[in-house]
Amino acid sequence: MSCPVQTMDPEVSLLLQCPPGGLPEQQVRAELSPAHDRRPLPGGDKAIAAVWESRIQAQPWLFDAPKFRLHSATLTPTGSQGPQLLLRLGLTSYRDFLGTNWASSAAWLRQQGAADWGDKQAYLADPLGVGAALTTADDFLVFLRRSQRVAEAPGLVDVPGGHPEPQALCPGDSPVHKDLPGELVVHELFSSVLQEICDEVNLPLLTLSQPQLLGIACNETSAGRASAEFYVQCSLTSEQVRKHYMSGGPEAHESTGIIFVETQV
Repeated sequence: MSCPVQTMDPEVSLLLQCPPGGLPEQQVRAELSPAHDRRPLPGGDKAIAAVWESRIQAQPWLFDAPKFRLHSATLTPTGSQGPQLLLRLGLTSYRDFLGTNWASSAAWLRQQGAADWGDKQAYLADPLGVGAALTTADDFLVFLRRSQRVAEAPGLVDVPGGHPEPQALCPGDSPVHKDLPGELVVHELFSSVLQEICDEVNLPLLTLSQPQLLGIACNETSAGRASAEFYVQCSLTSEQVRKHYMSGGPEAHESTGIIFVETQV
């Protein structure tokens, strides 16, 4: 009797895997520093501005906003409260993300980063995303088909997700590292994945469990951009979730359909 072969999506790599069951918010810390920002591009950042102008001409509904940049992450297996995860974060923006990770020069930037700094991500914006493995009360995983209006992966199937927002903690277009306490950043990280589910799937917050951080995955399609992946349970059945989704939510325009896949026991 042969066992089924488990294969990873070649477009996704695993940066870090948390212990079974995931980590709660209390076991995650964040360190904000300008040292964790991306490096200025070798020829200057004019190329980023050119990419951005081109993108907003084609998709005028796009808008820039500050984002957290993942520099690195370290999981310490022992501690008085169990395993502890440290996230080293800088600041970046959505504009810089489209101008580096999604630029036609992204592969070259990674080569230059490795040659110049010993870090192939050094020149990339790498905004930290969030994603949810969302399960229903009748054991289905929830996926969304992304609309053609989104800047990333239009028309493809994905989990609910988005970004934690520095502006949720420090209003304004130019937050600074010292004004972003680590514990509040971690809370925003965990809160943001619930907010994305509420906005994209149109679910009441009270139907969702506290997120458990499963790990950090890197999307090689966007030059290794990282996303924190969470497990979240919903107290509603798949049919109830479908009805909420079909009635629309704040970010209903970001997807065109909902898909349920039965979990394997």
